[in-house]
Amino acid sequence: MATAALDFLPAPLRSLRLKTKQQELLLRVSALALIYVLAFAVRLFSVLRYESMIHEFDPYFNYRTTLFLSEHGFSEFWNWFDSESWYPLGRVVGGTLFPGLMVTAALLHRLLRALSLAVHIREVCVLTAPFFAANTTLVAYAFGREIWDSGAGLVAAALIAICPGYISRSVAGSYDNEGVAIFALLLTFYFFVRAVNTGSLAWALASAFGYFYMVSAWGGYVFIINLLPLYVLVLLVTGRYSQRLYVAYNCMYVLGMLLAMQIRFVGFQHVQSGEHMAAMGVFFLLQVFFFLDWVKYLLNDARLFKSFLRITLTCVITVGALALGIGTASGYISPWTGRFYSLLDPTYAKDHIPIIASVSEHQPTAWSSFMFDFHILLFLFPAGLYFCFKRLSDATIFIVMYGLTSMYFAGVMVRLILVAAPAVCLISAIAASATIKNLTTLVRTKSKSPQTASGKATGSKAAAKGAVDQSLPFQHNAAIALLLGAFYLLSRYAVHCTWVTSEAYSSPSIVLAARGHNGGRVIFDDYREAYYWLRQNTPPDAKIMSWWDYGYQITAMGNRTVIVDNNTWNNTHIATVGRAMSSYEDEAYEIMQSLDVNYVLVVFGGVTGYSSDDINKFLWMVRIGGGVFPVIKEPDYLVNGEYRIDKGAAPKMLNCLMYKLCYYRFGELTTEYGKPPGYDRVRGVEIGNKDIKLEYLEEAFTTSNWIVRIYKVKPPKNRS
Repeated sequence: MATAALDFLPAPLRSLRLKTKQQELLLRVSALALIYVLAFAVRLFSVLRYESMIHEFDPYFNYRTTLFLSEHGFSEFWNWFDSESWYPLGRVVGGTLFPGLMVTAALLHRLLRALSLAVHIREVCVLTAPFFAANTTLVAYAFGREIWDSGAGLVAAALIAICPGYISRSVAGSYDNEGVAIFALLLTFYFFVRAVNTGSLAWALASAFGYFYMVSAWGGYVFIINLLPLYVLVLLVTGRYSQRLYVAYNCMYVLGMLLAMQIRFVGFQHVQSGEHMAAMGVFFLLQVFFFLDWVKYLLNDARLFKSFLRITLTCVITVGALALGIGTASGYISPWTGRFYSLLDPTYAKDHIPIIASVSEHQPTAWSSFMFDFHILLFLFPAGLYFCFKRLSDATIFIVMYGLTSMYFAGVMVRLILVAAPAVCLISAIAASATIKNLTTLVRTKSKSPQTASGKATGSKAAAKGAVDQSLPFQHNAAIALLLGAFYLLSRYAVHCTWVTSEAYSSPSIVLAARGHNGGRVIFDDYREAYYWLRQNTPPDAKIMSWWDYGYQITAMGNRTVIVDNNTWNNTHIATVGRAMSSYEDEAYEIMQSLDVNYVLVVFGGVTGYSSDDINKFLWMVRIGGGVFPVIKEPDYLVNGEYRIDKGAAPKMLNCLMYKLCYYRFGELTTEYGKPPGYDRVRGVEIGNKDIKLEYLEEAFTTSNWIVRIYKVKPPKNRS
């Protein structure tokens, strides 16, 4: 039949008869190509549903700096002093960011222009994250093949291509550092494991350059520089020391450290920061292991070597402890940062650094979030760990450590689900691949009847063979049922991922969407409306005060100077804004005069039901402001420990600046049928102060849906 079918093909194609391995290679390459396209295409929902735009808050700063880089060159960008942010302090941009994302997008833009493709830099920024997400699938395939086999690599590539935990930070328009950083992180891990497996200096050099790219792109590189020494330490403790490990870690650490120190924002932290001391300690420990291995070879006497080992370890531990103690006491080794402490102790940020705890993505992760972002991978993950422990090797030990540590950090901070996603996909791929491979082996096994078996064997052997063969039909049917169940679960995973991507992770925060009473889609474009008004109706040197969440957008889209923005590097400056927002109007006016503020911008969702507004964030303004200025006390804004905005609210709450700016004229407005005027649709109550009068500010602009409200600060001579 096959020969007859080939007779209908043209003569050149009939001569192309691929061998089995060539067919496998062709299928593998075709599957990878389809996965690559899928990973890119599934992240384009936001572009198709809305338009090509930058999402969220931080990406607007990244876009603004990338635009500056493409227009003025790297030298100007590296020495750029941005006077439009953190007024009156300003910001040295080149020394306070990780430039990897901007440089990558600028190089891609230059490459496209060299190919005569007239593409705006904004389009490159919008599509950078999907492009690198597609590249990540190739790295996941190579990593899975290195750890297990090519089947696990293909499954890992398919899983990570549509994993919601990764898609959340890599959709089109999500122009943030993580868009390229996860690619760099997985690439570094793959190169390092490859170097450990082969002992090749070339792979170790590749891991160092991958680490350098990761350092240039995202502050999450600290995870790499702590996980790798921990992995090396585990291999040393479990007796898996080898020359391959020595070459891989030494080359990666030394070259990677020297390269990372070229990033101005990192500098000498590699040799001075407490977060990097583990890597340095393991580096010196590895030299001790090498030295002891050499001495053991020279002495060739077990008793003498034990005595030498005891003396050497005592000296090394003593010297190491002294060096660490002196370095810490003298201040040469800086202590761990608050962000690092908050990963080890989830309650640390809330008690000591409220500005970190105020960010929603820094909150502990709920079980529902794990299920939402991983789906069936949560159940495949433990099974994958079982398979890894069953076939322990240097590579599987690494992926187990990566999976367990990243899942712990993902539980501490919801944002770090992103870091755990590649590990979960790889370990789950091992479970899925190994299970399907075992089941297909059973399905392919042909059952034989007892009579056939007795014809080929005699006596007791025939009876035993027949008993085994009788069980084969049951195993065959059970394997088919389990295979169908596995494919059904994987298909449900694909459906879930597509739905989550489409509905939850493809809606830009700057353009809001909701369902109307008739079920139709309603678009709220108030943010861009407000920023356009600022750009067109305020003086070029106007200073805008708002909560730090909106600083990047105001600067990038409104082209106006802001008091604080999302960089959050100066807690005192942010606390000053928090104090102004939580003070009475006359007290806030004095603060605004000292900061030379011309306009105040607030975000209010009481009309539309938009819950991420400034009233819901207000207690964090109080806490951050009170952390620097003790005059601001949180209990003054609460009633019996309860946060209220109705008639039972605290007097200071009803008369503070934030309350006045959000609810000015709101008491005259009917928001829902059958509800009294001044009914807040987010809080579900009628506001307590409807008679709001402004003395030191005046309303300048309110967007069509009341989401953004802008007030002008009156100059002293115009006060009544």
